[in-house]
Amino acid sequence: MKKEIKKILVIRFSSIGDIVLTSPVVRCLKLQMPKVKIHFCTKEQYKYLVDKNPYIDKVHLLGNSLDKLKTDLKVENFDYILDLHNNIRTFLLKLSLRVKSKTYNKLRLQRQLLATLPLSLPKPNHVVDRYMKTMEELGISYDGEGLDFFIDKKDEVENDWLPKSHRDGYVAFAMGGTAFSKMLPIEKMIELCDKINRPIILIGGKEDFENGERLVNFFNKSKYNDPLEEGLKALNKKTQIFNGCGKFNLGQSAFLVKNSDVVFSHDTGFAHISAAFKKIIFSIWGGTVPLYFYPFETRFTILENKNLKCRPCSKNGRNSCPKKHFKCMKENPLDFYLPES
Repeated sequence: MKKEIKKILVIRFSSIGDIVLTSPVVRCLKLQMPKVKIHFCTKEQYKYLVDKNPYIDKVHLLGNSLDKLKTDLKVENFDYILDLHNNIRTFLLKLSLRVKSKTYNKLRLQRQLLATLPLSLPKPNHVVDRYMKTMEELGISYDGEGLDFFIDKKDEVENDWLPKSHRDGYVAFAMGGTAFSKMLPIEKMIELCDKINRPIILIGGKEDFENGERLVNFFNKSKYNDPLEEGLKALNKKTQIFNGCGKFNLGQSAFLVKNSDVVFSHDTGFAHISAAFKKIIFSIWGGTVPLYFYPFETRFTILENKNLKCRPCSKNGRNSCPKKHFKCMKENPLDFYLPES
């Protein structure tokens, strides 16, 4: 390239998982072009995901005004832009900044066809591979080191914050999701936790707290089930639930995931945070399919119902089942094996 590159802007506005999946890009840029300043632009609510990243020199935040962001970015005089979001706002930003850029391929048409027509399409590259492809012209190659996630020291959770039952090891279950069709119904969550048969910490936001309490109450010991305890012990029943939903911030929840034995997760950002820590992941899928966003560079097992012609019913998830039966989750076999702890 003729012009010397001194400063690069990487853009990814949202969301948690997608931003975590950009981490190999900024790492490879910084390590392979150490003299270049790497700036990252995202939404204000996702600042935590990038502001502790040692490979990023400066973070720019999108608030309520795209025009203000344009003004802030213009004074930086970037030499190159990597657009890893690819929407109308990033198009307008690039138009305003008027510098050379590369944009990642979202495969919009292929994803839409897959979700609406019974087509057998070729398996696409993982989204990380498509992110990395934007840097080919810069001579940057993937280093094979997977994803990164950096936790602030203040967000390390003390062991004595957890119940005694969970201090010697636990399974993390990231029970949230961005759409109805991406989450197990409560009765299947109960089945899953019973099959896990270990101490479990539920990971999620305030919106997941109520379902978390339903799980806690189902498995909770009380004076009313004391007569059953001997039988439960004979059956080797060990499920004990700690509801962490809404009790921990993002960094603390990530710390709990990092220190878990294994992770169960819906199609959510915590699956990718778990992959950054090289956890063993059991990835649960319903109305969407794991062609593009499966856990990257870590051991994982996909839990899904493969016997439905109506999957996928959408590319990003739905708020109801279009067939009204929700068999993708209700009849998910949840077929997995966990060695005895």
